Amino acid sequence: MTAEPMRGVFPILVTPFDERDRIDEDSLENLVDYCIDAGVHGFGIAYASEIPKLTEAERLQVCKIIIDRTAKRVPIVVTTGSPATAVAVQYSRQAADLGVDAIMSLPPTGATAKQHRAYFKAISDAVDIPIFFLEAGDALGGPLMRQIAEESENLRYAKVESAPAPHKVGEAVEYSAGLFTVMGGASGTHLIEELRRGSQGTMPWPSLPHAFVKTWDQWQAGDEESAQQTWLQEIMPVIRIGGLVHKEILYRQGIIATPRFREPTPALPLDETTQREFDQVCERLGIGQHTPG
Repeated sequence: MTAEPMRGVFPILVTPFDERDRIDEDSLENLVDYCIDAGVHGFGIAYASEIPKLTEAERLQVCKIIIDRTAKRVPIVVTTGSPATAVAVQYSRQAADLGVDAIMSLPPTGATAKQHRAYFKAISDAVDIPIFFLEAGDALGGPLMRQIAEESENLRYAKVESAPAPHKVGEAVEYSAGLFTVMGGASGTHLIEELRRGSQGTMPWPSLPHAFVKTWDQWQAGDEESAQQTWLQEIMPVIRIGGLVHKEILYRQGIIATPRFREPTPALPLDETTQREFDQVCERLGIGQHTPG
């Protein structure tokens, strides 16, 4: 277990792919260094990493690349959830054996409260590192999260992004009562509102690490007004574009070699007007067109 609670900006790293749809190790290493240089406090490997589109061998490959490149400079959290308890336990043990600092699991859809409790208890009993609730979509809710944390020794964090996110974060903080630490997610869409309600961190995309760290630092210094202005000026314009623009932002900066997602992608290409707006946002933020290096 980590001595101090993890908190701060923990971007969920994307998985770069080359033109043949293979994991681009060099680009992933570049991304790790880019985010650490920006001052992030940790990393996540989760659904924005396209985990469901990776084979089991590729999951382990991505984790190992990130662990090796990070070299313990910041902690790493990896999603190990599965609809099946036995599979979630297996993934969790594999991740712990690789050397991650914490694991994160999404509650099985449609399970009863009793089944949720048994699911997390099994994972907690299988590893000796902290575990995050990943609350997205169907919400466990504060009271059940509290009960699970009381019964499962290693349940000590929660990433909460169920709608409405600020309310759900506030509820989780209320019921955590110091037993588990709450972070937000959902691309940082409600970051300021979550911080006001006691969130201790955020797990956004890795496309704007400098802006998120700047916002976090300003908030921690007690300058709520500056934090809100940074969010409004440097983060919100990208969130408003929507779509899967985050790899494109990293590509334009030369961090990753291609902006490819594995097909099928859930987002449609930007229409002409939105593309023009996105280009204008990138220009204003100093994100230029990619020049191969």
